[in-house]
Amino acid sequence: MSDLHKLHNTKPGRVFDVFNMFFLAFVAIITLLPFLYVLAGSFATESELARRAFFIFPETFTFEAYRYVFTSEAFVRSIFVTVGVTAVGTLVQLFFTFTMAYPMAKRQLRGRKLLINMVVFAMLFSGGMIPTFLVVQNLGLIDSYWALILPGAINPFNLIIIKNFFQNFSVELEESAKIDGASEVGIFLRIVLPLSKPILATFALFYAVGIWNDFMSPLLYLNDSSKWTLQLLLRQVTIASDPNALGNLDPDYVPPAEGMKLAIIVIATLPIMLVYPFLQKHFAKGLLIGSVKG
Repeated sequence: MSDLHKLHNTKPGRVFDVFNMFFLAFVAIITLLPFLYVLAGSFATESELARRAFFIFPETFTFEAYRYVFTSEAFVRSIFVTVGVTAVGTLVQLFFTFTMAYPMAKRQLRGRKLLINMVVFAMLFSGGMIPTFLVVQNLGLIDSYWALILPGAINPFNLIIIKNFFQNFSVELEESAKIDGASEVGIFLRIVLPLSKPILATFALFYAVGIWNDFMSPLLYLNDSSKWTLQLLLRQVTIASDPNALGNLDPDYVPPAEGMKLAIIVIATLPIMLVYPFLQKHFAKGLLIGSVKG
């Protein structure tokens, strides 16, 4: 029996375990309360939101805020834009990151150290917002969805982690595949990628969450309001307090301003939250597997 197990079987150890359990449960509840309030407020009436500062269960359930949001052409368009940019951006970023990390993991690659040093330099030092904007502008990508994808196509930190993961692959496995006539591309597609599901799922989640939640890039590069992403529309409704950003279908109808803000926050947060359970089994393993050795 290990010393740690013996410690937990003592009275002080059991007291600590109970205290630790209650403390973590308290922290979890405190963390969840704002989300529960936003969710409950999105189903509450405007009068209740004005009258009650905080609540978990609304007195009267109403779907008026969601009904108004989903009948808005601007909102539906922003949802499709955000989903499309997230899906394409995630695929593009995974493609460029993995296809660059795999050859960099080969020790016989000429100029490998120089490439690694350049990646590390890019990870520590960046041009900044204004030089990046000028590059995007000179490439003619202003008001283009590619401006939200291409500038971050390769994340240097993620590239280093994935490179380290590829370095742990068995050399004998790749050599046996070459003996069977497989090319480097064939080895990468048929052997390396199928064995890289944990790290592939992890960084797909990282990239998708980053693109979905990205606010600054659309703000800088999208001037046409018809191309706004969900985050820009959310900012216009919540921070700028402009409920007309969604469009008013009936000039005599007063939209539920506060409930609408909370409903949009719920809709903007829910899709990414629903993705986590499907990738959770790969998440912890994929996050650490590439950082074992450099």
